[in-house]
Amino acid sequence: MLCIRNLCKTFHPNTINEKKIFHHFSLDVSDGDFITIIGSNGAGKSTLLNIIAGSIIADDGSIQLKGTEIATQPEFKRTQLIGRVFQDPTMGTSPSMDIIENLSMAMNKGKRFGLTKGVSKKEIPYFKEMLSALSLGLENQIHTKVGLLSGGQRQALSLLMTTISKPNLLLLDEHTAALDPKTSDRIIHLTKKIVSEQKITTMMITHNLNQAIEIGNRLLMLHEGKVVLDIKGEEKKNLTVDILLKEFEKKQNKGILSDRVLFA
Repeated sequence: MLCIRNLCKTFHPNTINEKKIFHHFSLDVSDGDFITIIGSNGAGKSTLLNIIAGSIIADDGSIQLKGTEIATQPEFKRTQLIGRVFQDPTMGTSPSMDIIENLSMAMNKGKRFGLTKGVSKKEIPYFKEMLSALSLGLENQIHTKVGLLSGGQRQALSLLMTTISKPNLLLLDEHTAALDPKTSDRIIHLTKKIVSEQKITTMMITHNLNQAIEIGNRLLMLHEGKVVLDIKGEEKKNLTVDILLKEFEKKQNKGILSDRVLFA
């Protein structure tokens, strides 16, 4: 489904600030995978998602999504295939537009359309039904400017907007990190529900070990641009925090990891 081969990325090459993130990095993601990604700051987690999405261009390597080479495609073209929810709730929505306009914009992504004539009335019941499923009361606020919503409401709306067009791949870059615990749990519940119902292949960065263990069918730990743990299948189903910490200690004893990898 997603095939990454020999990915290379160095920031500030040939300077005192040179930082090599990936050196011939390869990864295969199967159709329907829900992968949680953990690792220390600077391990390459967000950079990997940025490179896949096209906001950062790789120095070298191949990225194939469903057989199509996308490594050289501009970001706007990749958005036709890839959906993304960011850590910052203010990203991913237009604050000056109301909820219904944001949803209409998301549904018509990649199509020629305008908002000058308003939103099609036939779409409103469908949008209300989707909003109702969020259990946040947004179906009764469809004409509210998005900039007036709470962080949790905006993140839920971002998630809905990102998946309304059924992307081939969903990238979640710590999309609950800026939220309070109760709201974070609600967004995680919505994430699991949407991904499961729509069967969207998903990659999710998190610093929350419980989330990393409980969600999805595969867990990756990155360190210095390398996959140092890849847990899936029955092993993932039986994974606990204690088992994960023991795996961490094994890597640590081999000198692969630093003490702060899981907790940074």
